[in-house]
Amino acid sequence: MSDSEEYDDIDGEIDEDISSLEDSPQEEELSSIIAGEGLDTLSPDTPVYRLRLLYSNETFLAVWPGDSLNPGNMVLVPTRYGRDLAQIIGAIQKHGQPLAEITKIERIATAEDIEKAKSHKAQEKEAFILCREKIESRRLDMKLVSVHYLLEEAKILFFFTAENRVDFRDLVKDLVNVFKTRIELRQIGVRDEGRVVGGLGVCGRAYCCHAVSDKLKPVSIKMAKDQNLSLNSMKISGPCGRLLCCLAYEHLFYSEQRRFMPQEGCKISWDGSLWRVAEVNAVLGSLRLSAEDGRVIQLPASVFEKVDGKWAVKPGASVL
Repeated sequence: MSDSEEYDDIDGEIDEDISSLEDSPQEEELSSIIAGEGLDTLSPDTPVYRLRLLYSNETFLAVWPGDSLNPGNMVLVPTRYGRDLAQIIGAIQKHGQPLAEITKIERIATAEDIEKAKSHKAQEKEAFILCREKIESRRLDMKLVSVHYLLEEAKILFFFTAENRVDFRDLVKDLVNVFKTRIELRQIGVRDEGRVVGGLGVCGRAYCCHAVSDKLKPVSIKMAKDQNLSLNSMKISGPCGRLLCCLAYEHLFYSEQRRFMPQEGCKISWDGSLWRVAEVNAVLGSLRLSAEDGRVIQLPASVFEKVDGKWAVKPGASVL
């Protein structure tokens, strides 16, 4: 798809280049959090749990051979950045993931672990303010998203977004001089920022990436076109500045529904006239047709059928 290609707004409001709303392949996702400590084998009766890292809202699978764990329990697990706390979401029956992507729970968190994590929260707020001041003083073109202290590692993680790659070596030196510990800066994409920070979308509900699923699916302009949405950046983009996540979640429904409906522009002979499909409403399961003499009718999708590879209206069909 060409970056300069423009699309007509379906509502007739504006024409604009919205290709910038699609995801950039160069953006790094905050994913693959497990540090390569997957399983070699897994017994069928071994409980598998889904866990969440609270600081990034990312989920993953892990096993625990001990007593059953309940939703909300805190446990210690190995992660990509070091050993840290994670929260149990619940046990699962089938996962379908490779064993290499399932880790092992090391132990159940103690009261001391919980208190230590709480004390880290206050330190993270102070570190966030200090790091942001350092970024401004060095005039770096980056936005700090969050700060996290690992529970059992002498390391502080700083997550940020930026339009381009940033040379932050001097910033790391500044932070090391202040905190006297290992510092790791990670550049993440704007979608990951939404997942980490959370918030409310234009629908009034929590961000899909934060509350529905942490798995960020690629979203394309074609999905918006298939759903007959206005190709207006203000209407189909989220607070992150990218196409709405819900477009990807709903695309399968639209694709499946449209298999049983004529597409826009299709010409159909019915009731002694030649009709053109002007609009397809996959949600309501209806189609709007227009005739050459200006008449407009609406028919349910159930009255259409394919005969010898061509769409036709079943005998006895009535207008909605």
